[in-house]
Amino acid sequence: MIRLSFEDGTVRIDADGGDDAVLDGLPDVEADPRSGTGRAPAYRYAAIRDALADRGGEVEDRVVADADLTLSTTYELREYQREALSAWREAGERGVIELPTGAGKTVVAIGAMAALSVPTLVVVPTVDLLHQWRRELEAEFDAPIGQFGGGEQRSESITVSTYDSAYLRAEAVGGEFGLAVFDEVHHLGGEGYRDVARLLAAPARMGLTATFERPDGAHEIVADLVGPKVYERSVDDLAGEHLAPYDIRRIEVELTGEEREAYEAAQERFVDYLRNSNLRMDSGSDYQKLVMRSGNDPRAREALLAKQRARDVMMNSDAKVAALADLLDRHRDDRIIVFTAHTDLVYRLSERFLLPAITGETGASERREILERFRAGEYSRVVTANVLDEGVDVPDANVAVVLSGSGSEREFTQRLGRVLRPKADDGRALLYEVVSAETAEERVASRRR
Repeated sequence: MIRLSFEDGTVRIDADGGDDAVLDGLPDVEADPRSGTGRAPAYRYAAIRDALADRGGEVEDRVVADADLTLSTTYELREYQREALSAWREAGERGVIELPTGAGKTVVAIGAMAALSVPTLVVVPTVDLLHQWRRELEAEFDAPIGQFGGGEQRSESITVSTYDSAYLRAEAVGGEFGLAVFDEVHHLGGEGYRDVARLLAAPARMGLTATFERPDGAHEIVADLVGPKVYERSVDDLAGEHLAPYDIRRIEVELTGEEREAYEAAQERFVDYLRNSNLRMDSGSDYQKLVMRSGNDPRAREALLAKQRARDVMMNSDAKVAALADLLDRHRDDRIIVFTAHTDLVYRLSERFLLPAITGETGASERREILERFRAGEYSRVVTANVLDEGVDVPDANVAVVLSGSGSEREFTQRLGRVLRPKADDGRALLYEVVSAETAEERVASRRR
């Protein structure tokens, strides 16, 4: 007889007579001399269970708690949502689903929860999404919904948690759930958050994201913890039928003479360091190497500061502000979100154009009030620095203006997704990307397009 149980973020394997030979060949299982048992990280539970099933023999499995759940959903899944759910189930109920913002990833997860009817933990990156998911689940299922985070710590058969709270609670509650849903699953690639998935025993795992691949390659770690990407649809696949048709227009603006001089001087200092240090900027990991060098190399630190100065000049140019003025005038009857990379620019634009501003410094209650007024039509435009890229339920808008950003594919896709919800009048969504000509920003935009 072999007994499996959950203990402090691990799967514990007890064999009659303490026979360590039964541990041979079990995935990631090591002997624990303290308890005379075998142990493995909790996330390897499904693989261990399957390996024992293939081997045959009597197994007492007490890893995941039983619960008498019968869940059903009133959602009518769209064809691509049904395809996504089927692909996930065919992949062993493990894997990542990549769909654009506004395409109904939540609906796919609710379909999975209803299909499996097992205790489920939904993990999300922000408190805003925590409350959004809880409202959705309370409306859909006739069951109490637990919550970890946002001032509450209560476990139920269906529980929603922030990544931060799940990190703190997973070691204790990791055996309570048969399904784990990771919203914005790319966050699991972060060093600390990986333990959320490692400490949960849930054999069924679903990751949701609009942009799975990470520039640092950490999506490969996510694939090991949750499963590989099993289904994807792009914005272009769904635009026109399930998402609003859209246009992207790039506006190139010129730096002033003073801005050009400052940009070229800073950029040349940065490029000169790269040239003499045999360092290339081909990926996010290359940039991290430069950051690490800057800790004990004054030349690397100066190069890093020079890069930041060049970036500040090209992203905050006076011509961009003038271009925004023209766009706000041209689209005075539209609902507009203005995206920037810098908080200082948000406040500058907010003051000049009387735009409601949302930044990382904006309190939760104030942010909710601004978004509610935007949703109700009291505000027709808002300016933000990164905060609305993901993890927030953003009201419908039809025009996005990207004045500055990181240049990453993920960020661009997320911002485009904010204006892609289908329009009542079947109108088109529009995204303006305002870039400084003859700069690194223009080159990045050209490569992406």
